[in-house]
Amino acid sequence: MNNGSNRTVDPSCRDNPPVAMDIILKLDMFGIVLYSTLSVMAVISVLVFIEECSYIYRKVPSNKKSVIIWVNGAAPMISAMSCLGMWVPRATMFTDMFSACYFAIVVFKFLIMMLEEVGGDEAFLRRAGSHKLKISTGPCCCCCPCLPHVAITRRSLFLLKLGCFQFALLKTLFTIVSIVLWTNGNFDLSDLEITGAAIWINPFVGILTITALWPVAITFMHLRTTLRTLRIIPKYAMYQLVLILSQLQSAIINILAMNGIIACVPPFSSPARGYMMSQQLLILEMFIITLVTRLLYRRQYDPLPLDEDQMDDDENTKMVSMQKSP
Repeated sequence: MNNGSNRTVDPSCRDNPPVAMDIILKLDMFGIVLYSTLSVMAVISVLVFIEECSYIYRKVPSNKKSVIIWVNGAAPMISAMSCLGMWVPRATMFTDMFSACYFAIVVFKFLIMMLEEVGGDEAFLRRAGSHKLKISTGPCCCCCPCLPHVAITRRSLFLLKLGCFQFALLKTLFTIVSIVLWTNGNFDLSDLEITGAAIWINPFVGILTITALWPVAITFMHLRTTLRTLRIIPKYAMYQLVLILSQLQSAIINILAMNGIIACVPPFSSPARGYMMSQQLLILEMFIITLVTRLLYRRQYDPLPLDEDQMDDDENTKMVSMQKSP
């Protein structure tokens, strides 16, 4: 006899994620409605993004088209990849990694977008020539207000860009390495042994992520008042929300699943069900974010005045930073 400590475990709770056909054949009425609704949301997200691209190509200056399209595409791209992962659970690792690589590029593009909104690198340096950057900001140094302020020069601007670009480059590189190791059986997210590849790659990617978010936060804190009329604060909030939902939320759900807190429901094992819940939540969340970002970026793109004598009397107070010490 089996007692409470020796219960029979459904074999599917130990299996790999089911194939797409198994999901389709086992869907009940609620499942059909749920999957259909989420799929329609993902399709609408992509269609809204395509329509927004058409608007951007017609209305936006050429120097801003590319970066704005990249930033606008974060939520629709994650929604589309999550939809694929929902229907094909065995491809979840690939869809998640593709979404993560895309967002790594978006981090760099968001920094470039803020610079382009003030007229580009040269205009930024002219505007900020008498100011300093406050580097005691999140996610690295928000608890270190004693850090010195940094002069805004070509070198410091280059370091800000480099801090973001390294994430876009190295994240893609580590994704390729992870896929290669996975095909050889050496990469498993549930393998927390010291000899496993995931335990080394994932923390290092986390450090790269924090390092890349820091320059964006520094630049945003410096330009948030200057770009307030361009609604940079809600844009930055949407960018941060995509980061939290696609990275932190998914990581929490997957950790709960790997520890068995999310129960196994055949044909899904606990980890597979955690991944499935994460994909479904992301489709809904990214659908809402797609609609909000469309409202934020659909505007007239009139250039800001480039010279100090063209600004209003209060424009000089809009740079949120410390004046150079005498």
